[in-house]
Amino acid sequence: MNELTIRELQSRDEIVEAYPIMKQLRTHLDEVTYLELVCEAQEKDRYQLFALQSDGEIVAVIGFKPMITLYYGRFIWICDLVTDTTKRSSGYGKKLLTYVHKWAKDNGYESVALSSGLQRTDAHRFYEEKMKYDKVSYVFKKSLG
Repeated sequence: MNELTIRELQSRDEIVEAYPIMKQLRTHLDEVTYLELVCEAQEKDRYQLFALQSDGEIVAVIGFKPMITLYYGRFIWICDLVTDTTKRSSGYGKKLLTYVHKWAKDNGYESVALSSGLQRTDAHRFYEEKMKYDKVSYVFKKSLG
């Protein structure tokens, strides 16, 4: 039947349930660190994690947080978006991003922004061509370790 549902993941068990999918994007995280970071971000940084399920199975996840900056104003920052590698090109990423766009509008936010690794050319094509995102900047990072 392929029933699609989107639900927020809040309990520790729900968050862990999404780990196998998130691990495909965040390969550097073990399950314990992933759980600690999600819980801390939810508690301190308004991070929200949603799963798209197909017939009860998680096929994609998105994590985002509301922010305010002088450059973007009130906006939503997409921290994480990943579809199971075996289920890509099925419209799941579009469905989750569209869900966040509606959530943002309903909650008074003006835009949605994200960054994407330089090597992720398929993702860039998806954001620009399918989702009509504009490429507006580069992201720079300096490790302090």
